[in-house]
Amino acid sequence: MKILVVGGGGREHAIIMKLAESKRVEKLFCAPGNGGISRYAECFDVKATDIDGIVALAKKLAVDMVVVAPDDPLVMGMVDALNAEGFMTFGPDKAAAIIEGSKVFSKDLMKKYGIPTAAYETFTDAEKAISYIKQQGKYPAVVKADGLALGKGVIIAQNEQEAIDAVRSIMEDKIFGESGSKLVVEEFLTGPEISVLSFTDGNIVVPMVSSMDHKRALDGDQGLNTGGMGTVAPNPFYTEAAAKECMENIFLPTINAMKAEGRTFKGCLYFGLMATPNGVKVIEYNCRFGDPETQVVLPLLDTDLADIFEAVYKGTLSDIDIKWKNECCSCVVMASGGYPKKYPTGLEISGLDDKGQTEGVFVYHAGTKSADGKFLTAGGRVLGVTATGENLQAALDKSYNAVKKIHFENAHFRKDIGKRALSAK
Repeated sequence: MKILVVGGGGREHAIIMKLAESKRVEKLFCAPGNGGISRYAECFDVKATDIDGIVALAKKLAVDMVVVAPDDPLVMGMVDALNAEGFMTFGPDKAAAIIEGSKVFSKDLMKKYGIPTAAYETFTDAEKAISYIKQQGKYPAVVKADGLALGKGVIIAQNEQEAIDAVRSIMEDKIFGESGSKLVVEEFLTGPEISVLSFTDGNIVVPMVSSMDHKRALDGDQGLNTGGMGTVAPNPFYTEAAAKECMENIFLPTINAMKAEGRTFKGCLYFGLMATPNGVKVIEYNCRFGDPETQVVLPLLDTDLADIFEAVYKGTLSDIDIKWKNECCSCVVMASGGYPKKYPTGLEISGLDDKGQTEGVFVYHAGTKSADGKFLTAGGRVLGVTATGENLQAALDKSYNAVKKIHFENAHFRKDIGKRALSAK
């Protein structure tokens, strides 16, 4: 098989390195890719959101499959365009991708089908939203922009003034652009967060190994929210009882609800969950592999990923026995100094071999470029240094030992990834 992967971050690098293990895969392509990906796949400078460009590239390369990984092109309908040209494609179509593309849609879906989630109201008018927040008088309050906002469209307001500022900045100042023309105000839930990615062909849903993300920039869950500073898998808070509860109350009801709405979901559906004192509830859905959750989940996969992608497309997922390694995995993100605010790019990275790797770990490139045989920084999150081990501590030791060997100016990483998971034992 010749496969084209759309995207250019750490998630795409993880997908490509897993596909590269398949005996069925003859050639891998990526658009736009990055420095690390270029060592495993031939990269083409076509934007992930350029639907016509990606379709033309797929035709030119005569690929057997296209994997659309990021949220933007999925929500825009890239899968529809590829399917119309006869390409086997992994990812949901536009009608199904709305589950991430609109928080208003996903909250209303959960309300309609009785899927457990936080109490909420939706608004298109800033004054009405503010009046509702004042009337509720409960803090923290969660204020979410309706549309896509690079995973950053959520503000947790600690008091009334912060909540009012959040509404005004989203709806009037348009800090997230048109994504903020509608918003959701919801109750603040407490409990450990759990991420569960799943494969689904619209008929059955197969959860992957659970994981735990670390969103804040600084140790001790302090500092600004980021796209993710590290992950561990499996998540110790996702017990057998929680898994059973999720399958019965959340996973299957979601797949069935989407089908009932005429929006059959085929691809990777991500469940962002919280284990509250009143049971597991949905915080959010994503219509694709999470980043950086993918980086700790795929290394534990023991089944050919190309086979799974094909079965999802053909609706034959029930024919495949998806197996997982009985190990733990950890990913420590090395970010540019200053991230998630302003940061420099173009800094040379040392400590990597010619494939952009370091012995004993998987180094997933998120924001790098390759120039004159060197790797340079090209983004906020630069590398995801990932390791497997017989237990979580063993995996974390490997990740952090490898981090010590990799250098670029002002590299920033959290030193407490996995701490909460370890203390849960």
